[in-house]
Amino acid sequence: MTVAENAWAEGPGDSRAVKSEDGKYFDKDGIPTYKVAADGTVDWYTYSGYRRYHSECHVCHGPDGMGSTYAPALKDSVKNMSYGDFIGTIASGRKNVSTSQENVMPAFGDNPNVACYMDDLYVYLRARGDDAVGRVRPAKHEDKPPAYTEAENSCMGKK
Repeated sequence: MTVAENAWAEGPGDSRAVKSEDGKYFDKDGIPTYKVAADGTVDWYTYSGYRRYHSECHVCHGPDGMGSTYAPALKDSVKNMSYGDFIGTIASGRKNVSTSQENVMPAFGDNPNVACYMDDLYVYLRARGDDAVGRVRPAKHEDKPPAYTEAENSCMGKK
């Protein structure tokens, strides 16, 4: 298994952005990551991930990825979960059953308000897991890249 394949199969590792493509940042293994400037300005994906997380995920997973009595802290889970497993769990859901409890995460693969923004959610939670962004809405963010708008419109079925 190559280093890149291993990174997709295991936890994300070093989250430093080493390249940017159309306003999206990637780590050395080609996995989406965040970029926070010295003045606190975050990349668009981190900002959008914050917004999407608080729109769709916080009800179960708690504010700012901190977890709840109902669902785990995703800011911690993302540190040990591969990018592929993260995307797969959002798309297909998960069911953990034991003698003491039953935890079920529904599948969101058919929900465009989640499915179209999986990378945004991953990038935001990766930044939260590294404490690169705090528990509040990022005050400053990069502009929305044109490639992002194009991909978003395509995913949502807009022209």
